[in-house]
Amino acid sequence: MKKIVIATRGSKLALWQAEHIRDRLIFRYPELKVELLKIKTRGDKILDVPLAKVGGKGLFVKEIEEALMDGRADIAVHSMKDVPTELPAGLKLGIIPERESPVDLLLSCKYKNLMELPEKARVGTSSLRRQAQLLHLRPDLEVVSLRGNLDTRVRKLKEGQFDAIIVARAGMRRLGLTVDYEYELAPPGFLPAVAQGALGIEYAEDRHDLDELLEFLDHAPTRFCVHAERGFLHGLDGGCQVPIACYACYKDNQLHISGLVADLKGERMVRRERSGEPEEASRLGQELAQEVLKAGGKEILEELYGNL
Repeated sequence: MKKIVIATRGSKLALWQAEHIRDRLIFRYPELKVELLKIKTRGDKILDVPLAKVGGKGLFVKEIEEALMDGRADIAVHSMKDVPTELPAGLKLGIIPERESPVDLLLSCKYKNLMELPEKARVGTSSLRRQAQLLHLRPDLEVVSLRGNLDTRVRKLKEGQFDAIIVARAGMRRLGLTVDYEYELAPPGFLPAVAQGALGIEYAEDRHDLDELLEFLDHAPTRFCVHAERGFLHGLDGGCQVPIACYACYKDNQLHISGLVADLKGERMVRRERSGEPEEASRLGQELAQEVLKAGGKEILEELYGNL
């Protein structure tokens, strides 16, 4: 193989991710030519509406997958948290590289941590998952919708539009962004989005040449955790439009997984945990989802979907 085309979104973070994979490929195969194909997705075009209102799964991947299917690109590099649990026929997530930190950060230019935020402080996030867990901890805060690329969100914080915002640590690290105060919102107290911090490489199922070429990038412990978390999301039939959170960790050859469903204000929260064999990752996540549904998660989700 002489050349590979990587399909990617055009945001700074998406380009960093695609360039990271490109650089690793070129380091491994110096003769290989790697090109990036920038694609604007529906999620990139609709910036004035909260994600929950846009609806539909695959907001940030559909157009990229079309480039894989029509042959314009060989592989796609995704943020795994953007990828629906069901892929189009003929495509697969063949490679999952080692995960960056999955935790969230509360960023502020004035306040050191969550408890220092004054009553009715404006906190920006477009994530209902972050909103629900934040209001569960601090119901007095005012959560304001904040869309846009990561660098745009950080700029709005620095301009004083918000007292604090919540973002993923992985993105901050990848783009080398910093603010005065970064307060970690981490498990077990604050659960991340499914597969947050993980990348996925998607390509056609019949491209066995790519299986071989890309195999060195795969990281089994990350793969186990991502499959468990995506199993949980699949079991709930959920998307980014509802407050669903899940985190799996791999330790001593066991998978430990925590998952929750909450209402929008974080007043009702159903959370369960379980452990099992890493080879059963997806099934483990789906079983956890059934536990959460039976414990009251089903009613919460039905209400949420009814109100969206």
